[in-house]
Amino acid sequence: MTDQQIKINLAETRKEKPAFDKLKFGRTFTDHMFIMDYTEGKGWHDPRIVPYQPLTLDPAATIFHYGQTVFEGLKAYLTKDEKVFLFRPNKNFERLNRSSARLCMPELDEEFAVEALKELIRVERDWIPNLEGTSLYIRPFIISTEVHLGVSASLTYQFIIILSPVGAYYKEGINPVKISVETEYVRAVQGGTGNAKTAGNYAGSLKAQEESSKSGYSQVLWLDGKEKKYIEEVGSMNVFFKINGEIVTPELNGSILQGVTRDSIIHLLKHWNLPVVERKISMDEVYQASLDGTLEEAFGTGTAAVISPIGELFWKNEKMIVNNGETGTLTKKLYDTLTGIQNGTQPDPFGWCVEV
Repeated sequence: MTDQQIKINLAETRKEKPAFDKLKFGRTFTDHMFIMDYTEGKGWHDPRIVPYQPLTLDPAATIFHYGQTVFEGLKAYLTKDEKVFLFRPNKNFERLNRSSARLCMPELDEEFAVEALKELIRVERDWIPNLEGTSLYIRPFIISTEVHLGVSASLTYQFIIILSPVGAYYKEGINPVKISVETEYVRAVQGGTGNAKTAGNYAGSLKAQEESSKSGYSQVLWLDGKEKKYIEEVGSMNVFFKINGEIVTPELNGSILQGVTRDSIIHLLKHWNLPVVERKISMDEVYQASLDGTLEEAFGTGTAAVISPIGELFWKNEKMIVNNGETGTLTKKLYDTLTGIQNGTQPDPFGWCVEV
């Protein structure tokens, strides 16, 4: 696959670019996209960059009926010296392949996928915003396309990459968000698809998200699907708690998404010789820590928001105010360091940034 040539068909007319200081997340898309096809027996073929356009699919395409789809999210950054960096793109395509394997979908050549992404970004370089807190959001995804009604794995697929210049994911920016702990619905259970980045996981979370939004909460914190006791993740983020000097994050258990930002934060904390542990943590433990004053900080991590401080947790009609509703010192340091590595203003001791 890696010796395939990527055909490039440039758009005859270009879109008017938005003001980079007024970007909304995921609302604006660039002039071009990458597409590659898969056919059983032939493998992945016909990689191409084409003008951004609607997809044409048969009404009986399996994606509409049986939900075989996986996706990723990562970003490109423009440094002050005009370099373009990707942040750990190989980890995202590794995870895309893990998700594909769980949904009986064909895996990609990860190195070729990174090269295809680089080529697309070279074409769309002018779309990368250069203001603080902005970036070019990257959405690779795979959909099943076989025309067939029947519960079985599709024989054809498309791998697509689209790009979107973005600002902050939450309107609060780096200011603390309010999180509602979900006690009725569940996101995933062990043995399910919770550790795959697939559309159904997010569709199933919308009801709880909608209800929490009506009460003024930005996101839902999910508990385990069996006992509704142990913390798993926030709707679009992994989650960390600083309790009595120790940083705790739920261990990967098969129903939690293996976040790239989560992994990066753990690496940073260990690099700073701070105590960080991955283990089961219950809401009872967090609530007790809030009561006795040892819940020092809480924050979510994810590609879209990077790091989002949590200022309030709402659980069983109890409000837990974290760090007086203010951004914690460690949370701010992690945010500044990670975004600094990503945009080239801080040293990258781990070799995470890949230049386009």
